[in-house]
Amino acid sequence: MFTHIPPVKHLFESSISTTLMENKTSYRKRGRGTLKKNVWLFSLLLLSLILTGCGQSIKDPLNWEVEDFTFTNQENEQVGLADLQGEVWLADFVFTNCTTVCLPMMANMTDLQAQLKQEGLNVKIVSFTADPAFDTPEVLKSYAENYGADLSSWHLLTGYSSETIDQFAMENFRTIARKPEDQDQAMHGTSFFLVDKNGVVMKYYDGLKPPVDDIISDIKILVEE
Repeated sequence: MFTHIPPVKHLFESSISTTLMENKTSYRKRGRGTLKKNVWLFSLLLLSLILTGCGQSIKDPLNWEVEDFTFTNQENEQVGLADLQGEVWLADFVFTNCTTVCLPMMANMTDLQAQLKQEGLNVKIVSFTADPAFDTPEVLKSYAENYGADLSSWHLLTGYSSETIDQFAMENFRTIARKPEDQDQAMHGTSFFLVDKNGVVMKYYDGLKPPVDDIISDIKILVEE
């Protein structure tokens, strides 16, 4: 019986062709698998970045816009909202004759200022006096120096009437800063207010027991914006 045996050349070419087709199919499958894996990894990375970005924002911001102002600081210089544009700043209300809450507030703000410097954070501090009739620039400067405050980044403001600061505090910071005519002590809130680069109040904290870690964390978010 005669059995047809294809030529060796044909067998060789057929074998090569089959092998190439198998390899091409294999490469295609692997290529599709690699592509799917890369797409999945890219999607995961993108989602991670989105979630991270979402996490780097102030939680429950107040969004209170501060109106324009121009007052006088401890160096007899005019300081206003325009001078603070592009700066993250902390604000509070105190007065030098205070015999109660201002003492721990000033001490706490001074300590906070030192810790912010250690963190490399350039943050301005603005203290509005609730007793402008008594608190002249010279009085405010001496008062702050007694606490060891760094006045290169701290403005203690005066140069307005009691009525003006009372209205300003209520309309912009939702707090009081009032000096009754028949008393030597002013009434004012004890909060520290965090203001962003656009002059918007974002958060407030207890100035008597400030949550330093939270304040620093929030400031870092605003500084990086």
